[in-house]
Amino acid sequence: MKFDSLGLRAELLRAIDAQGFTTPTPVQAKSIPVILQGRDIMASAQTGTGKTAAFALPMLHQLSQKPAQGKAVRALILTPTRELAAQVQENIRDLGQYLPLKSAVVFGGVNINPQITKLKRGVDLLVATPGRLIDLMQRQCVDLGRLEYLVLDEADRMLDMGFLPAIERILKAVPAKRQTLLFSATFSREITQLSGRFLNNPVRVETAAPNSTVDAIAQEAIQVDQARKRELLSWMIGHHNWRQVLIFTRTKHGANRLAKQLGTDGLPAAAIHGNKSQGARTRALADFKAGRVRALVATDIAARGLDIEQLPHVVNYEIPEVPEDYVHRIGRTGRAGRDGLAVSLVAGSEHGKFEAIRKLVEVKVPTRVIEGFEPTEGLNHSTGGKRGGGGGGGGRGNGGRAKTGRGKSARGSNNDGRAPAGKRSNRQKRYRKAA
Repeated sequence: MKFDSLGLRAELLRAIDAQGFTTPTPVQAKSIPVILQGRDIMASAQTGTGKTAAFALPMLHQLSQKPAQGKAVRALILTPTRELAAQVQENIRDLGQYLPLKSAVVFGGVNINPQITKLKRGVDLLVATPGRLIDLMQRQCVDLGRLEYLVLDEADRMLDMGFLPAIERILKAVPAKRQTLLFSATFSREITQLSGRFLNNPVRVETAAPNSTVDAIAQEAIQVDQARKRELLSWMIGHHNWRQVLIFTRTKHGANRLAKQLGTDGLPAAAIHGNKSQGARTRALADFKAGRVRALVATDIAARGLDIEQLPHVVNYEIPEVPEDYVHRIGRTGRAGRDGLAVSLVAGSEHGKFEAIRKLVEVKVPTRVIEGFEPTEGLNHSTGGKRGGGGGGGGRGNGGRAKTGRGKSARGSNNDGRAPAGKRSNRQKRYRKAA
């Protein structure tokens, strides 16, 4: 199937061609015809497979077929994080560049006044995080009374972040007669319940097993003591001359500390998380994309919103409390069919969490030990680990070797105030604040 067989406008085909794409991904091929028919949809696909274009292209096509009435918003896309909102807006702008439609993005952490000014001029498509949108609604600066399309992007993460009350409030302000599109990389019982409440007889689209990972991503786990994780990470980056690696920690404090420690080891690094100002988050991401920093340390709040072209390496410095977060973390690499490597550093106390991840993704993730970094605490002999002399793949370059900083490694985040596993409300509070 080609894009030109989907019945899209010539202007959209021209924009798609400018992006270098000719063949739709499975989620695009299955979703676009359904949305063009006017049906509600509940779509699940692996992260990095083009979900944004799957809903943006048919919406742009339909909106351009009829003129706008006044300055009311005609399509609303809700996303859980600022980074994802900015990414979706950028994609919509590129896909709709040859159409006379206006789009805008609004999220917290930045001055609200320019956003108000843009909304007063009128926009057809609005990308928003729930908190900032409600703020604008309270100020009566956004008109949702004639909304035609509502998109819930990464709906599972919005629920996990505690946004259900905000979503319900927004839905009360939009017309009952609308087309609702729910997209997510994972489905859960809560998502199914949400679709039953807010969608009208939706068509369910699944292009892969729920919570599955992309085949192009090579995955491996390395057993190591918590106290030596930073030392091993620095050694791997330098030994293999990794020029761009995205590293995930569980806490904001842990992200700041690790970025600083990597810098001490001679590896330019930056941190990105919810406590950073939006300007700092934008600069850190820009520096990482441009190669000015080799390592970007992020919390799970950033897992959904980071779209980095050809990102080769992702490292789980700490294993996530929620197994589904693993899918979204490693989904930052292996995007658009490109190869990627995801490495998880597993301490003795984290074996239970990683076994839960193995069960979720149903993938045999090989486990090994690196010579010189053999674990001494809580070694799990049941995972079939193998001894290796180098860190997970990548080109072996002799440039960029990092100092190991023996004796100075941080003890991880055992005492950093993270919430115990299972305390969902604490995670929701942290996520809500960060978004």
